[in-house]
Amino acid sequence: MICSKLRSLIEEAVKKNLADGLLLSGGLDTSVIATIASRFTQLKAFTVGFKRSQAPDIKYATMIAKRLGIKHFVHVFDEEELYVAVPEVVRIMRSFDPVGTRSSISIYIVLSDAKREGLEEVMTGDGGDECFVGYDHLLNLEGEELEFELNDLLGVNEFASNRLGKALGITIKQPFLDPEVKAFARSLATEYKIRSHRGEKWGKWIVRKAFEDVLPKEIAWRRSALIETGSGTISLTDFFDKKISDEEFTEKKNRFLQQDKVTIRSKEHLYYYEAYRSVIGVPHPTEPIGKTCPECNSNMAENARFCRTCGAPATKNFQESL
Repeated sequence: MICSKLRSLIEEAVKKNLADGLLLSGGLDTSVIATIASRFTQLKAFTVGFKRSQAPDIKYATMIAKRLGIKHFVHVFDEEELYVAVPEVVRIMRSFDPVGTRSSISIYIVLSDAKREGLEEVMTGDGGDECFVGYDHLLNLEGEELEFELNDLLGVNEFASNRLGKALGITIKQPFLDPEVKAFARSLATEYKIRSHRGEKWGKWIVRKAFEDVLPKEIAWRRSALIETGSGTISLTDFFDKKISDEEFTEKKNRFLQQDKVTIRSKEHLYYYEAYRSVIGVPHPTEPIGKTCPECNSNMAENARFCRTCGAPATKNFQESL
């Protein structure tokens, strides 16, 4: 049976990538890893959430950790910890893209927790969404169009955990990116990745079915949540809207556009850019010939859909850096 085949492959991938630590979101992928890994090691699981927001990951991660009887570290970080983390995240990731930075803040803080516990290797659920369709915006695609999107995600997605882990001296283990798991995922027809269940359309259907007998129902059929949603850092947009006055935002937005030729799109964006400007400097192209972002002047890959430095979406109005 195809579900049994996938289960066997993932179990082998976890054993090959086994570590004593796990970044546990309480989502499907990390809960599967926790269930398997806890049979072979004294697993330590780490979960974070932003104090000023709902962080649903904490509820689900606690549920699976208690079920498995594993040691679970929950860190609810506050405003001061946020301010300390931002410049480090911006420096390591070399980016002030709000979406990427929000997620990276949570990853940086939780990896720092693992580091303080003396861990040198940590497992993550990276790749599960890309291999088996965990993103809701892909659920209406099928066939070649879906495979193109998934291959593109796997090809261009630079998982933040890798760069952040390297900076902190932690090796990141990613069972769902094991070559055999990826090859199996690519071989699957769309019907095994996306299927209706009780009147709703679900991604990662085959992963859910393969492990639903060993997971709580609430986790096996939990909707995939982006890191920023699960950890609560999605609320940082509203947080900085309240922290930065309209007058300050307007003055700095105009000044940075004139002085640095950088377009600031929101108050949150402004805060991250000021950190970037302080620890890295004003963005500029590093390659003499190539496409540059029209909103921050950084180089962009030919096929990029967005600027990795500032987060601006790709458009046809690229400047050619001469």
